[in-house]
Amino acid sequence: MFLETERAAQMSAHVCYTRCVSQECNGMTKVVEAGMRYTRITVNPAQMGGVPCIRGLRIPVATVVAMVAEGMAEDEILAAYPDLEREDIREALHFAAEAVRERELPLVNAG
Repeated sequence: MFLETERAAQMSAHVCYTRCVSQECNGMTKVVEAGMRYTRITVNPAQMGGVPCIRGLRIPVATVVAMVAEGMAEDEILAAYPDLEREDIREALHFAAEAVRERELPLVNAG
């Protein structure tokens, strides 16, 4: 498994997620999930509060995922953020899916 211990993660000052390690690349931390390297997702503690962003840009993964959730088409997202590429959107969605995959989420009974 690619799981760093909590102490090691704190000592290295990297932001890690469930089942991942981080790798330094050009001063930024690239996120590596179990078996998949996210080449377009970076984490930099000195930028955007250390939240996962797209390719070192100041565009958080959460922003891209929220735009998709709101029903925006890829072309609309790319028009709103010209620095993004189609593959950025896909990788942001894969990253978000993996981030919640193995967590317990509270279920709310309908009505």
